[in-house]
Amino acid sequence: MATTTANQQPIVPAKSGKLKRILIIAVGAIVLLGAGAGGAYFFLGKNHGPAKPAPEPPPVFFPLDSLTVNLQSDDGSMHYLRSGLTLKLKDEKVQLLVTEHMPEVRSRVLLLLSGKRPEDLASVDGKKQLASELRAAVETAASTAEKPVRVEEVLFTEFVVQ
Repeated sequence: MATTTANQQPIVPAKSGKLKRILIIAVGAIVLLGAGAGGAYFFLGKNHGPAKPAPEPPPVFFPLDSLTVNLQSDDGSMHYLRSGLTLKLKDEKVQLLVTEHMPEVRSRVLLLLSGKRPEDLASVDGKKQLASELRAAVETAASTAEKPVRVEEVLFTEFVVQ
């Protein structure tokens, strides 16, 4: 058997250190570009409009004690009105303001009701007009310069004219 002892050179990959470095830099650049694209899609691609406002709290229904008043009459007969009212208010803060001024509120409501005639209150339009007048009277009685009161609606829970 013959052996050749020719100059054998070991097989060495050419510039293997530089190839690894280029490959690592290329993979890192691809990862960074992907992360940048994903971030841009997340922050710019989605519609980030103004935040939705929190839903308003439900209104507060504040019942007043029933009121009975004599009505004005042209024919000399006695008529009276028995009325139950509930105030629809925005929140408990407004309810506290109304409660603080309750004697004045009741007085204004009683004066307003006692100035009505039975025929003024017979129609639905007359009752709607009365509710509007009552709302204004309660707002005036309970409001101060620093803390205005807003009554959203006056609701009748009892309404008897005799």
